[in-house]
Amino acid sequence: QVQLVESGGGLVQAGGSLRLSCAASGRIFRYLSMAWFRQNPGKEREFVVTISGTGGITYYADSVKDRSTISRDNAKNTVYLQMNSLKPEDTAIHYCAAGSGFGGREKTDYAYWGQGTQVTVSS
Repeated sequence: QVQLVESGGGLVQAGGSLRLSCAASGRIFRYLSMAWFRQNPGKEREFVVTISGTGGITYYADSVKDRSTISRDNAKNTVYLQMNSLKPEDTAIHYCAAGSGFGGREKTDYAYWGQGTQVTVSS
C-alpha cells in the first residue's frame, strides 16, 4: 500500500505562487509515476501533470503548461508542484496520485490517491 499526503495549498492572489508537496509512504515510491489532478465541486477531476519514476519525463496539461513545474525527490519520497502566475480558474482541490504505469492522464491510470489540498486564487 502507498499512502499519500498533500500539503501546501492555501489562498493566494492572482499572479501569485504556491508550492504543493505530496509525501508518500512505502519503499516503492521511486518505481511509481506520480501525478497531480484537480477538481471543483460538480466537475470532473482533471489531469494537471505527471512525472516518471526517475523524474526524467513529464507531461503537462495545456492549462498549466509554462506556469507550473513538477519535480520529485526520491530520497524523501516526495513530489512537488510549483505553481506560478496563478489564475482564479486554478482554484480547485488538488490531488496527488500514484500509479505503476507512465504517462497516464486519466483517473483510472492511478491506483493511489491523497485526500487533496485546497488551492484558492482570488482575483
